[in-house]
Parts: sequence; structure tokens; C-alpha cells
Amino acid sequence: MTDLQDRHLLLALQEGDEAAFTTIYNRYWYNMFLVAYRKLQNKEVAEELVQEIFLRLWRERANVEIKSLNYYLFSAVRYEVIDQIRAKGPADEFLDHYRAFAGFEDWNTENQIAVNELSRMIDEGLHILPEKSKEIFRLHKFEYWPISRIALHFKISEKAVEYHLTKSVKSVRAYLKEVLILLPALFTFPFH
Repeated sequence: MTDLQDRHLLLALQEGDEAAFTTIYNRYWYNMFLVAYRKLQNKEVAEELVQEIFLRLWRERANVEIKSLNYYLFSAVRYEVIDQIRAKGPADEFLDHYRAFAGFEDWNTENQIAVNELSRMIDEGLHILPEKSKEIFRLHKFEYWPISRIALHFKISEKAVEYHLTKSVKSVRAYLKEVLILLPALFTFPFH
């Protein structure tokens, strides 16, 4: 019965029926959210991820071919969760190190200089990238945009976005490695 209802809803959705969209949303959003939340352990990111999927469904309603609404929506959640997990890598490493520095009880000039140097090196790692690669990196890694949203924003294929991300991540990781190697030296170097 649900498959038959979903087919009717999909037909109505493709014709721009907002009530059909609302019914689909109300029927699926919470379970989609739960799947995303269980994997990401972040309520806000999980909510945003599900909202983005529904926004994309509405925008692409006339062109998207869906055989099973349930399969389509939960596959979308799976792929978006994977994108989010991939996106967390270098950005979270940087934030963890920054939080460790910010938590020092004896915050002093030397520590501030080291954090400033770390920030400068991260920025340098981004500045050597071509403008489009840099912007794609920032959107994906720091603003958590999914690859599909970036592709729509830049009007390029998802494969092209993945290419830019791969190139960018390699570049930034090289800088992060350099930072992690130099960091102990920065904290032990006498600043007198």
C-alpha cells in the first residue's frame, strides 16, 4: 500500500504539488534524520543534511526518476552522511589542535604566537590553491556543504567537485603535516 501511495505522491510531486511534497516530507523526514544522527552524532548537521535532501528533491522534482521513494531518500542520506564524514577529516584535526591550545591554563604570549603561526600556515595552504578549488574546499570542509550542492552552486559535475576536493585536500594535508611537525618546535623555541 505504501509503495502505491508513494507512486501517486511522486506523480503529484513531479507536477509541482506542494501538498504531495509536504506528505512525503512528513512521512520520511524523522526516520531520515534518525539515520543521519546515529551516524554523525550531531543533531544540527543531521537536520541540515535531511533538509538539503528535501530541497534538492523539490528543485529537481520534474527531472528526477525515482522508482522507490524509500530507497531514493535513504540512499541520499547514506551518501550525504559519507560526504559529511569525509569532510570532517582535516577540519576536525585543525579544530582539535586549536581547542587544545585554547584550553591552556597558562595562556601566554608564546602560546598565542604558536596559534597565530598555525593559523597562518593553514591559510597559506589554502592560498596556494586555485580560486575555485579553494572555494570548493572551504564550502565542503568548513561549511559542510554536500558535493551535490557544490556542484549545483558552481554548475559543474559532482566528479569535477570531487577532483577539486582531492587536489585541495592533498595540498592542505601537506601543510597540516608541516604544521604538526613544526608545532613542538614553536612551543619550545625561546622567544626572548
